[in-house]
Amino acid sequence: LVTDGALGAATFAAWGWRIPFLLSIVLVAISVYIRLRLQETPLFSRLKASGRSSPRPLREALASKANWKLILLALFGATAGQAVVWYTGQFLALFYMQRILKVDLFTSNEIMFVALILATPLFIVFGRLSDRIGRKKIMMAGCLLAALSYAPLYAGMQAFGNPLNVPVMIGLVFIQVVWVTMVYGPIAAFLVEFFPARIRYTCLSLPYHLGNGEFGGFTPLIFFAVYGATGGNLYLALLWPILVPIMTFVVGMLWLPETKDTKIWEEVTPAPAYGGPASMPRAGTDVGTTMK
Repeated sequence: LVTDGALGAATFAAWGWRIPFLLSIVLVAISVYIRLRLQETPLFSRLKASGRSSPRPLREALASKANWKLILLALFGATAGQAVVWYTGQFLALFYMQRILKVDLFTSNEIMFVALILATPLFIVFGRLSDRIGRKKIMMAGCLLAALSYAPLYAGMQAFGNPLNVPVMIGLVFIQVVWVTMVYGPIAAFLVEFFPARIRYTCLSLPYHLGNGEFGGFTPLIFFAVYGATGGNLYLALLWPILVPIMTFVVGMLWLPETKDTKIWEEVTPAPAYGGPASMPRAGTDVGTTMK
């Protein structure tokens, strides 16, 4: 946005678009530095020290029906809807302004930038709120609100995109990003609490990346393909962004547990020596070892 504004549209299109990519080298260097200095979490270190970490986490994760149930529940009951709401609010909204409403590159990015700045603090708000009232409630509410509101929101964008009303457009995009913060704010804590420590990273990686890579990543492509194939029918094009969050809402409400009260450290806490209370083994743990 800054580069486009400084160079102008023609220069930016010719060669200026390369500048942000060159500047990203700094971010890559910072990322590498942080990763090199990162240590394992105390939870995993304790699990590894006790000999209970999995030597073959992928094989163990995929070999168990109980783990597959958790993976599929997390995919269809959480990450699929979360991903589609995210890609709709932050990518489809931008591309819709640029490709369908013909809002110029600088103005459309400016609208998205302002909406993101206004809504970003809500990631923290909904994350903190999920600690109090539950992850599931907030994520499911975000999916439902998104599904119910996309048709009027995009109809509003169509109405106020030509002639362009920038403040209204910011408001319409802002609402979509609010839904993003509702589904995304609690998702990391939910996935960590949902899967057993022994194979947690492997199990949560599958639904997260399938949800965001496939369900979310294809959202703009599916929208514009349907939009073009139906002669510009907005409501048919919105079926994917609407139906996937509805699917997640139904699956999540029926079968996902609430995880906010899960104490993940209990999995690596040694059991009492003489008949004290011990937590039940979760999917992915070795029940025989636990019983011994």
